[in-house]
Amino acid sequence: MEAENHSDISQFLLLGLSEDPDLQPILFGLFLSMYLITVLGNLLIILAVTSHPHLHTPMYFFLCNLSFIDICLTSTTVPKMLINIYTLAKDISYSQCLSQVYFFNLFLGMDNFLLTVMAYDRFVAICHPLTYVVIMNPRLCGLLILTSWIIMFWVSLAHLLLLRRLPFSLGTEIPHFFCELTELIKVAGADPLVNNIFLYVVTALLGLFPVVGIVFSYFHIISSLLRMSSTVSKYKAFSTCGSHLCVVSLFYGTGFAVHLSSAVAQTSQRNTMASVMYTVVTPMLNPFIYSLRNKDVKGVLGRLLK
Repeated sequence: MEAENHSDISQFLLLGLSEDPDLQPILFGLFLSMYLITVLGNLLIILAVTSHPHLHTPMYFFLCNLSFIDICLTSTTVPKMLINIYTLAKDISYSQCLSQVYFFNLFLGMDNFLLTVMAYDRFVAICHPLTYVVIMNPRLCGLLILTSWIIMFWVSLAHLLLLRRLPFSLGTEIPHFFCELTELIKVAGADPLVNNIFLYVVTALLGLFPVVGIVFSYFHIISSLLRMSSTVSKYKAFSTCGSHLCVVSLFYGTGFAVHLSSAVAQTSQRNTMASVMYTVVTPMLNPFIYSLRNKDVKGVLGRLLK
């Protein structure tokens, strides 16, 4: 089919997770439940942090932001998927598709930066406890969040502008349940060399530096813990990192699985299923990880739910 300019494209077709009509009610119920759990769980974390003064610390400030980002990330993709499953439709307009690309990249990148900032926060708390309050002051915390937003705003906008340059065929099918950037680039009607180069460079930079930052932070955290003589002190210090380590492992583990599956899988179905993990499952599990492994959050949530 001949490629047309983007201004002539009225809609794309999202193929979704499965075309089996018997599976649609099951998928709808499953993803609706997961979405509601994600929103409710993360809202409870935000409510717990904002309503109790003893949680007004840098660690919980970043956790509150992470919960907000997770709600936004899931809300970018799941509601449209639920609408399409319920109405047995596959269409998504050109503007809606580009909006999904922009906001998904924005919030996914913010997740990435927030996990790095939270690792730095734990590094300062454990390795420099006497100057923690001075270093992690409200101004620095706000500046770290603002800088992350600015970086991802421009990176996501650059992706969007480059994507608008590509022509697409009428009725272009996207083998995914949302408009994912790499899938859109694959189905473009022109050579996406510039898009691919920019994607690889940005992925390398925004993937490498946060991971290096997290590894650096935990290398020094572990070194500090090994120098502690008291077992109780070691346990108490490291217990504040347990939840963060679980979330980091889940986030980067599922992200790595997606990239690995897209590289080795012969069909897009496996890549789509792997994407469910970091777009839906990970944001849903984060509140449980922080509430079950963190005594402060667990105690506050217990009082709120009484």
